[in-house]
Amino acid sequence: MRFINVQFFSVKINIQEIQPYEADGVVYHADTCLPLVDAVERKKLKFKALARYTYPGDRLTEDTLGINSVGYWDANEKQDWGLDWHRNEGIEIHFLESGTMPYSQGNKELELLPNFLTITRPWEAHKVGNPNIGMGKFYWVIIDLDVRRPHQNWDWPDWIVLAPNDLLRLTTILRQNEKWLWKADRRIRDCFQRIGKAVDADIEGSNSSRIRLLVNHLLILLLDMLNTDEVVLNEALTDSSRSVKLFLKELENNLPEAWTIEQMAQSAGVGLTRFTHHCKQLTNLTPMRYLAMRRVEMSKNILIENENFNVAEVAYSCGFATSQYFSTVFKRLEKCTPVEYRKKNKLSKNEI
Repeated sequence: MRFINVQFFSVKINIQEIQPYEADGVVYHADTCLPLVDAVERKKLKFKALARYTYPGDRLTEDTLGINSVGYWDANEKQDWGLDWHRNEGIEIHFLESGTMPYSQGNKELELLPNFLTITRPWEAHKVGNPNIGMGKFYWVIIDLDVRRPHQNWDWPDWIVLAPNDLLRLTTILRQNEKWLWKADRRIRDCFQRIGKAVDADIEGSNSSRIRLLVNHLLILLLDMLNTDEVVLNEALTDSSRSVKLFLKELENNLPEAWTIEQMAQSAGVGLTRFTHHCKQLTNLTPMRYLAMRRVEMSKNILIENENFNVAEVAYSCGFATSQYFSTVFKRLEKCTPVEYRKKNKLSKNEI
């Protein structure tokens, strides 16, 4: 097998010859996730993965043959990239721990919410972002089932230890059920969190046994979920989450107000602790950091459209108490000062 090793900054990619999938005259290759690689290089998010073939991350060892990629990203600022329509040769299980994520699969587009998971079958088209991903912590596991055509039987790695009847049941449900979105329970969330910690601590395969054990545990939990195919909801939590989401949407029209976290919680109609929890779940940010980020987004338009406004006037019009704090937050998020941002975009407009 011809083999090339390529390193993109701190994210490694192996390019190997993998038999592609052809459908309707179009040849699909496994995704290389180059927009993600670029985002990691630009330090737009935290990324950690173990992978083989064309997937980015530290290299998986032969102890975990059958896993093509396992890891997560954690984006706590606005992102400017996405993974357009692509296909993977294995079954891919995604889980969103916090934040929101535009996600599409088949002919359906939606906004993925915290504690939901998706499953894509081998070579099933999907994309993350519309066009950009959202802020949040996003996990995945891609398991190679030795399937290069949709009609082929699935061949699970030999270290998957589910009893034959359980594995057959899991495979049958996944292959014959078109549903791909589920609300996960606490056990699945905890399992993904443990997978993330195992990936973080792995050094050249030192956590291979732990990762194999956790993937087996995840498959058992998925089988439990698929067998019941029903979710028990806590209506009180659901209602309060919806209230916070509505408040955050309305906040866009009231950014200049002198908000405190207590006032935000009161306007959302929930307690301070619950408000903070749901805000972190929905945005992957604390309430005040989210407010600051949205104010900076507002200020960018004012800087470009109102050239007669000085920095202090822009700051006050967006709700910042001082121009110094505004400049500090702006530079942290945009990697340049407000004045530099205005000059750069003025030059861009003149070049058009």
